[in-house]
Order: sequence, then structure tokens, then C-alpha cells
Amino acid sequence: MRIPRRAALALPALLAAPAVRAQGIHMGFPQRSVTVLVPSAPGGTLDALARFFAQAMSPGLGKPVVVENVSGAGGLVGMQRLARSDPDGHTIAFGNMGIMATSYALTPESGFDPRRDMAPISLVADVPMVLATSPRGHLRSLPELLAHIRDKGERATFGTAGVGTTSHLAPAYLMHLAGLKGTLVSYRGSGPAMNDLAAGVVDAVIDQTVTMIPGHRGGTARAVAVSAPARIPQLPDVPTFAEAGRPDFDLVIWNGFAAPSATPAPVLARLHEALEAALRDAALQGRMVELASTVPAAAARGPVAMRERIAADIAKWSVIVRDAGLNRE
Repeated sequence: MRIPRRAALALPALLAAPAVRAQGIHMGFPQRSVTVLVPSAPGGTLDALARFFAQAMSPGLGKPVVVENVSGAGGLVGMQRLARSDPDGHTIAFGNMGIMATSYALTPESGFDPRRDMAPISLVADVPMVLATSPRGHLRSLPELLAHIRDKGERATFGTAGVGTTSHLAPAYLMHLAGLKGTLVSYRGSGPAMNDLAAGVVDAVIDQTVTMIPGHRGGTARAVAVSAPARIPQLPDVPTFAEAGRPDFDLVIWNGFAAPSATPAPVLARLHEALEAALRDAALQGRMVELASTVPAAAARGPVAMRERIAADIAKWSVIVRDAGLNRE
């Protein structure tokens, strides 16, 4: 079919329009403050890290970056809020391996699929896990805790940040490896779980160093094992899980940012640029070192690498959940 001359002349401009619009979005972004949704309660690991990064991202974006906590359902409420947000880059989310990957392996019926419902921006921090017991109790080591669970059964309790979070999967996996069964108590984030640990309401919590190091130093938690390959300088007297008798328990948690799924690639690139600039911020680097968190290698950052990591962890943990019969309640 022959295209009329006037239409033919207009065709290149029509074809270029989407690219021009995308470039315009990139050049004009952000037009206002950027909100970072944190799918957990204030006071926990995600909240702390998100606030560090928000402060460091703001200069690169030229606009304020504010944190909004949206807790509930182990992070699902916050991620559903992200999926419904306008895909213009002004609303993004900060999450971790549990909320952005393994929660789907545990509860695929939730309706939120991180591979479909969000656009990865970048991984920014890898953080070891720490097992802590209540300072009000008598449990001072991993072997003592496991013996306590063996003796008390379901009367032994772990506090968690909610179903599907890393602090839920970690104790469930540990008890599976040890052939034990205790009770997982779900809270609306790490902060409330840590409060009850300090009060002696629950026996133990496994969470990231960002939460556990300050808790241990402040006397509200008693750290007894860390999931790093070697002891960390911030907790030099705390043995690794391998040293404490469980070399098979090895969890280091990634943390990253994502946007709504339809966010244009130029906007994702702009956000990624701001995160890369934030990672060069001396104050942020100091905070990360203090809390034993490390920056992933450059090849492991960015939208493509994060998308691949999410898919790989969903596949890996789907097998673990099935084989271990991890509790979905």
C-alpha cells in the first residue's frame, strides 16, 4: 500500500515522539519531592537504611527525598501501594530480599508478583543477619537457644517483621535445618519485634545487622551469632553461625530500590544515577561500614542485575519453601 507523501513526511516525527517524550520525562525529572515507600514500621532495618539513602540521594536529584512507612502483611501492603502509584518516578520503594523476592515464594497467592508489578532500579546494600536472644532471658548462645526450642517446642518464640520477610524466613529455615519447630510471632515490622525482644515477650529474633548492632550495643538485644563468613569488627565477640555449630545457615540479605512497573527507562536511569552518586557520599559510606553492610559490585547493581537477582531468588526459595515445608501462616 502506498503511503501519501504528507503522511510519509510526518512518519519520522511520529516514530520519534515516544523517544522525545521519554527524554523529556528524563530531563524534567524530578519535578517535585520523591517519596520512598518503606514497607515496614519505623525503627527497623529497612527504615534505617532507607533514611540513610534518602538523605544521600537528595543532592543528586535536586529535590527532597522523603521516607513514608507503609507497614502491614509482611511488606505486602507497601508493595501493593507501590504497584498502584503513578509510574513517573516520584514514588519508589525500598525493600530487601524478603519483601521483593522470597515473599512471593512463600505466598504466591498474595497477588503481588515482584517480577511483574515493579521495575527494579538498583541493589545498594548487602547486610548479614544476626541472631539475638532477649536480654531478659538466660539464652546466651545458639546451642542454648536450639536446646531451648527442643525442650519447649512451640512455646519457644521468634519475633518476626511479618510473613515473607527475611526475619520470618531466617528462623523458619534455621529450625528446619536443626529439625526443630518453634513459634514465629509476626509483627508489623522489625521495630515492634525488637521492642518485644527487649521486653522478654519473645525469646529471639534474627534480623539484619542494621537493627541488631545498635540493639546489642544498647542492651536491648543479646547477639549470639552472625551470618557473615567471618566475625565482623562491629561485633567481635559474636561468633559466626559456622563457629556456633550451624555452618549450613548462610544468609546475607540484599537491599534495593524499585519503582512502579511502567516507569519509563530514562526515569529509572536517572534514579539509578542518583543512587550511584549517593553511594559515593562519605557520610553514607561511614554509616554502612558502622553497620557491617557492604555495597554490591558494580556488575550486581542497576535494573538488569536486580531483575535477574529477584528471579533467581524466587526460583531458589520456592524450592526451599517446598522442601522445608516452611510455615505460610
